[in-house]
Amino acid sequence: MAEENRSLAAEFILEGFSDHPKMKAALFVVFLLIYVITLLGNVGIIVLIQADPRLHTSMYFFLSSLSVVDICFSSVVAPRTLMNFLSERRTISFTGCTGQTFFYIVFVTTECFLLAVMAYDRYVAICNPLLYSTIMTRRQCVQLVVGSYIGGILNAIIQMAFIVRLPFCSSNIINHFFCDVPPLLALSCASTYINEMILFSLAGIIELTTVTTILVSYIFISCAILRIRSAEGRQKALSTCASHLTAVSLLYGTTIFMYLRPSSSYSLNTDKVVSVFYTVVIPMLNPLIYSLRNQELETVACCELPPWK
Repeated sequence: MAEENRSLAAEFILEGFSDHPKMKAALFVVFLLIYVITLLGNVGIIVLIQADPRLHTSMYFFLSSLSVVDICFSSVVAPRTLMNFLSERRTISFTGCTGQTFFYIVFVTTECFLLAVMAYDRYVAICNPLLYSTIMTRRQCVQLVVGSYIGGILNAIIQMAFIVRLPFCSSNIINHFFCDVPPLLALSCASTYINEMILFSLAGIIELTTVTTILVSYIFISCAILRIRSAEGRQKALSTCASHLTAVSLLYGTTIFMYLRPSSSYSLNTDKVVSVFYTVVIPMLNPLIYSLRNQELETVACCELPPWK
């Protein structure tokens, strides 16, 4: 049985969306267009922030870090999906599949932590502007970003340590367009109760921690904004926060739907559609959200804060 399990788990088949040639061609064009826009938008933000000394503040350091994560996040899924649209055999090795799952977990978790860090940064900037440069130093910001990556890596290591031990002997056809955790668990012929509890627990802890940080930060930010007398000052503060809140709502809305619900309510066909949104569409939307709603990318930081040190 062990030899049979290993032979069947040596390769998986990604079912994807459709086998109809015209549908595959249309989806290839759509995914390619989204991926190109994602790369151009996020690279554009990184280059713009690095090129303009007025944007060398912690806020834009975190924004450029978010763009790096979005590029990596999208690149974990999109290139392989594009290849599968052009290939008759949509196979992926066991190592390739687990590797894709690992890096997917790393970057989606890192993005959640980064969004929480960005909320804290806005809290300091708006509620303690005189101490902003002292609190959000370059070293502190680098540590927060590195800590976000460490959190993502630890989450991925813990989950993958239990996934790779599962026997995949019932089928090797993954009803998805990439190797996500729920469809992988659905293929196991052993009990996945522990894996589901670990997934639910870790996702719950990460979501609760980051959402609490964001909510508490914005409660204090809202109180500070209400105390601002000038309409222009309130508008500047609100414009800074609006783009971040939009990005938070998009990511957390879809991830909570995907991972913080009972396994009995999973529908892999529905999950594929939702997964497209947060793995491919959101990384494309983030640079558009921040560039369109944030005039600072065109002029200068709204809070007129000095470059960080």
